[in-house]
Parts: sequence; structure tokens; C-alpha cells
Amino acid sequence: VVVSPMCEYSSDDGYASDWHLVHLGSRAAGGAGLVLTEATAVVPEGRISPQDLGIWRDGHVERLAAIVRFIHDQGSVAGIQLAHAGRKASTYRPWDGSGLVTEDAGGWTNVVAPSAMRFADGYPMPQALTLTGIQEVVAAFSSATRRALDAGFQVIEIHAAHGYLINEFLSPLTNRREDAYGGTFDNRTRLLREVVTAVRSVWPERLPLFVRISVTEWVEGGWNIEDSVALASELGPLGVDFIDCSSGGNVADATIPAAPGYQTPFADQIRREADIMTGAVGLITSSAQAEQIVSSGQADAVLLARELLRDPYWPLRAARELGQAVA
Repeated sequence: VVVSPMCEYSSDDGYASDWHLVHLGSRAAGGAGLVLTEATAVVPEGRISPQDLGIWRDGHVERLAAIVRFIHDQGSVAGIQLAHAGRKASTYRPWDGSGLVTEDAGGWTNVVAPSAMRFADGYPMPQALTLTGIQEVVAAFSSATRRALDAGFQVIEIHAAHGYLINEFLSPLTNRREDAYGGTFDNRTRLLREVVTAVRSVWPERLPLFVRISVTEWVEGGWNIEDSVALASELGPLGVDFIDCSSGGNVADATIPAAPGYQTPFADQIRREADIMTGAVGLITSSAQAEQIVSSGQADAVLLARELLRDPYWPLRAARELGQAVA
């Protein structure tokens, strides 16, 4: 059982707070095998909201390290999701509104994307990244990896899903570039491959590297399961150990057929066809459902979010329901 990354909107200037210690620590105490942080920005302009967690400066490490130590003291493993929000940056946290946060309200103007296309009405109009800007993003992921290692994390997940920067590059719907980072499948996946290579150059081979992808955009002509299988097949040889299989988020008006376990078949197909470990996420709520997914070989792990918000001790309860000894 993995604690899926969940935005907490509880940081000031990217620093972890007591909220993060309690939120992440309680789920470690509740029996989760791996606890992943929320999307943690590798640059300040890569935050989704002004209140997002960050790892763009060395000063962020100390508070993160304290949380990591607590998680490990509970017998769990601490992981961090490294992220850049792309064109969905500088937006309000849910209870404050939606769309663009202006500079006078704590937002920023240097929102970037593969192409100058806004996510939806009211969202920032991004600037298309220059080639120099792309290399700065890759370098930021590398620097963030060093800090994650200094903080003691044992798993890194690269966020390439849900309409954030790397996902925007992958999709033909949001990547209209005509250079080496746009057009063909090979070009659109180049940024992710470069980020993976940069992260792996710092991240020790003994420590797992995850990538979260949106397996499909749920839109005709968009990124799909066949693309995801092909991508996963390329990421394994680059040092990726695990594909976290989510979907959607890149197109504002996509119709997503959400139902219990609706994304699990994606994890199953990628696991079989790309020969890589996968995680299933999305409306997994019961112990029997989670156990069936893993024991039948559809995925190697289950990632839970909302159910762990409702019950931080869900893994311990699930173990008892499944007849396992709980210390």
C-alpha cells in the first residue's frame, strides 16, 4: 500500500510545515509501506499554487529530513514526488477559488509550457519554453534529486501526469513545437527521457525511481494506452523501476469514466506489455479490492489517496480484514 501524492497547500515559500509532518507521518504510523509527498516543485515557478511544497533550495532540506526520519521510524519508506506544474502553475488552492493567481496575490508571471496555450479560460497564458529553458528544467530536476538524497528519501517519483509540464510535452494536444521537443513521439518524449537520465545520474542505482504518467487523456487524438506502453518500454532501460498509472488532467473538458478501479487495467497492460513494475491508483477503497489487484498480478502495488484521507490507518484495518497479523 502506497500513500499517493496529495496536494496539501500548506507551505510557505515551499517549506514543509507541521501539517506535512502530521499528514505524512500519520499515514506511515497507519501501516502504509511507502509514503509519497505531494507534488514537490523543483523551481518556484513550477508550483501549482503559492502554497505548494518545494525543493528548489538547500534550505528546504532540513524540514523535509525531519519528516523523512519520522516516517522511517514508523517502519515505512519515505518517497518524494518531484514536479513542475507547467501551464497549470500560479493557480489558487481549491478553497480560495480557481484559475490564475495574480502577482499581487502571491502568484507569478513566468508560467511556462511546451507551447503558448492556456489550460482553460481564466488560467495563465504560458510562455513557450526556449531550448535554454528546457535545459534549465532538466538541471532543476537533477538539483532537486541531490536535495532529496540529502533529506534521506528512499524513493523518487517523477511527475509526468495530470497536465503538468512533462505531461504537456508528451501530449500532441498541448505540444505544438516544431523543434527537437515536438512533433514525433520520440521528440515529445525527449524531455521526460532527459529528466529521467539526469535524475538517475544523481539517484543511486540501489534506490527506486518511479514515474507517474497519465496513461490516457480520454480524448480522441490525444495520448493513449499504446503510447504509454511504448514510453514505459523506453523508460525501463533508462533506470525507471516502476510506472504509476493514472490518467487525465491535461484537457479541461475530457470525459473520464471514473468507477471503482477504473485505471487498474492500464497498470495491468503496461506491466505485461512493457515488462515493468506498475502501480494501480484511482477509486481503490476496500481491502478485498486492493488485495485482488496485487494478488492477481494486475499491479505490483496499490496507491491510495482519498481513502487514506478518510482513514489514515486503512492499511492496518485492511491487514486485519485479510487475516494478517498486525503487530
